[in-house]
Amino acid sequence: MSENKHSQEEFYSQFLDRIDSFLNRLQITQAQSANLEMDRYIAFRWLSQNGTGQLVPVKHPHLVNTDDLIGIDSQCEALDRNTRQFLHNFPANHVLLWGDRGTGKSSLVKAMLSKYAENGLRVISIGKEGLIHLHQITELLWDRPERFILFCDDLAFNEDEPEYRELKAMLEGGIAAQPDNVLIYATSNRRHLMPRLVNENRFPQNDEDELYPREATEEKVSLSDRFGLRLAFYRISQNTYLQIVSHYAEKLGLTLPKAELHQAALEWESLSSGRSGRVAYQFVTDLAGRIELGKKNVHT
Repeated sequence: MSENKHSQEEFYSQFLDRIDSFLNRLQITQAQSANLEMDRYIAFRWLSQNGTGQLVPVKHPHLVNTDDLIGIDSQCEALDRNTRQFLHNFPANHVLLWGDRGTGKSSLVKAMLSKYAENGLRVISIGKEGLIHLHQITELLWDRPERFILFCDDLAFNEDEPEYRELKAMLEGGIAAQPDNVLIYATSNRRHLMPRLVNENRFPQNDEDELYPREATEEKVSLSDRFGLRLAFYRISQNTYLQIVSHYAEKLGLTLPKAELHQAALEWESLSSGRSGRVAYQFVTDLAGRIELGKKNVHT
């Protein structure tokens, strides 16, 4: 009986050793594969699944030319300067780009990749659900020679979300050191990334109200304050909107008279969700498509 028990224990021990050896080889293979992909590509996304995640290369990244970004010159200059500081291993800040939708926040980050990829800049897109893996991500990048922007697009939080805590720890510095080749660039429609309520500014009215509501407000504001550089994007003027329309029309080779082009653009804007560079681009795209369709005389 004891011999059988000993044989079973030995079998399970050998079995566990083999599993451990297999997992170690698998981790080495995955690390080698990740390093090979980081040598070949300039953009990645963090794919979260089953409580963990992995870097997936973006084989055809959307690259933006800074010449196409009209009406946000001061924001371009500030982000470009911060990015150049980062690339030269000089002190640089995490950046929050906040403001109205369609005003070029995400495009500006993509423009930095387009402009500086040859200088070693890389961008990793991380959804909000991936923020709980920030420590795992930074460990993967620690010894790499490139400079990495962790790009969190359209970021917003509700209270008590765990991702909020992880991002806050990354920005302010927790117990773990942070690599000097990683920065966070985040975009949001919200200035403070979290909803602000009117009743947060009132005095306590009953026993269920918080005694010091200002402290709750300070907690919400503290996250955006940890971005050393905060760039605001506002709704563009009509003149800027028409400049963007003219720029894209020229880029696509449209030859409509300026007055006719601008009148059509204003009519398009009136039927859209608001005036922005995105709306201008959508208008010119639609116009160019309709013109080409008419040239081909396509009816089906």
